[in-house]
Amino acid sequence: MEPLLLAWSYFRRRRFQLCADLCTQMLEKSPCDQEPDPALPMSQAAWILKARALTEMVHVDEIDVDQEGIVEMTLDENAIAQVPRPGTSLKLPGTNQTGGPSPAVRPVTQAGRPITGFLRPSTQSGRPGTMEQAIRTPRTAYTARPISSSSGRFVRLGTASMLTSPDGPFINLSRLNLAKYAQKPKLAKALFEYIFHHENDVKTALDLAALSTEHSQYKDWWWKVQIGKCYYRLGLYREAEKQFKSALKQQEMVDTFLYLAKVYISLDQPVTALNLFKQGLDKFPGEVTLLCGIARIYEEMNNISSATEYYKEVLKQDNTHVEAIACIGSNHFYSDQPEVALRFYRRLLQMGVYNCQLFNNLGLCCFFAQQYDMTLTSFERALSLAENEEEVADVWYNLGHVAVGIGDTNLAHQCFRLALVSNNHHAEAYNNLAVLEMRRGHVEQAKALLQTASSLAPHMYEPHFNFATISDKIGDLQRSYAAAKKSEAAFPDHVDTQHLIKQLKQQFAML
Repeated sequence: MEPLLLAWSYFRRRRFQLCADLCTQMLEKSPCDQEPDPALPMSQAAWILKARALTEMVHVDEIDVDQEGIVEMTLDENAIAQVPRPGTSLKLPGTNQTGGPSPAVRPVTQAGRPITGFLRPSTQSGRPGTMEQAIRTPRTAYTARPISSSSGRFVRLGTASMLTSPDGPFINLSRLNLAKYAQKPKLAKALFEYIFHHENDVKTALDLAALSTEHSQYKDWWWKVQIGKCYYRLGLYREAEKQFKSALKQQEMVDTFLYLAKVYISLDQPVTALNLFKQGLDKFPGEVTLLCGIARIYEEMNNISSATEYYKEVLKQDNTHVEAIACIGSNHFYSDQPEVALRFYRRLLQMGVYNCQLFNNLGLCCFFAQQYDMTLTSFERALSLAENEEEVADVWYNLGHVAVGIGDTNLAHQCFRLALVSNNHHAEAYNNLAVLEMRRGHVEQAKALLQTASSLAPHMYEPHFNFATISDKIGDLQRSYAAAKKSEAAFPDHVDTQHLIKQLKQQFAML
């Protein structure tokens, strides 16, 4: 079989390493391995194919993967209003709590947003207010270490990509004559993708894109999008915005709308991003990625009812969309409709999603829907499928809730203990264990557990309120008042906290 045809076949079947090896053998026969010979079209084709294969091996979709590091969050130079109008900022999501359950029913993240039904970049961390909070924010659900900087992540990706070419880099970027390549559009596009994704040399990629745009007389929208991506990666959001807008004037593409929305979200302008998505829907009616983008923004702004409406629109277009099904199911569960949530999670099971989180959610839905025969079997399956200690801890924590529900406090105590064995940073387990210790009359132990819970999760109101209640009972009014104020800051609408503060103020007035 013709080697180039075989290499192309490997590429089509996503067997990129085999494709790259075959292209290397073909290029070794040509006089120059570094640059394609214009006199030999076969050499040129093999060079482009190898560059594309190496790019695909480390390619990451730029649209979805976007994690802000501590550096980007705390050293952000973009000037943003300190007190934005309600519903216009992602940094203060609590300003627009409409149509969703309160934190008393639905737990919230450190940033103050309700926990979503689907784990995606940025939902874990949100935007911490202080450096201490930022350092405590885990990178993902799987590691407790925060992201130091997104630029550092791209550098690590670049070093990992060196493994794909152990004999040294395929293309020596310092020797490239970018102006020559910019005059050959087919070569330039493959080379840009290689430099941007494989080598992670954004500056060189930007130089090549600028020269290529100039050569195309600023009429090629593709190059404008690439320049915008380079500016975005460098943190120059306003310059990126200009490039994406210019590209949209020439050619309206779904990806360009998504890139531009990413810029506005980074600038903390969710309303502008929503309007942009709606403009995109006018051009591309029923486009799932645009509908999903709107739903995500509404969810981040605590507007759960609008988010659910858009997730339902997503399912009308694509009834196998996992994120939409999971988020609607989660919303039904926290809206006290476990039977309806159960239908959505069963749908995910029918689609082939088979993991610990799904069985954990099925177990909870079965318990609250009073289908007790399925509850324990679902949790057993969840424990057997758990991939790490954090997942095991969550399952034991939920089993503790089931034990509390059936009145077996000894079993609940053991479950919460097991949750802490698996993950000793599980603030909710500390809080619930403290309540059980208090019922047994172990006041000092309960206080110690609550202090641990409140230090691990200052955004939760329950440990602060419970500590305030215990302190009030034993006559420590000052500590009780301080903890009650923290509880009020975490959840201003909590009626019991307001009553406790009012009662404490009356007692202080009598002194």
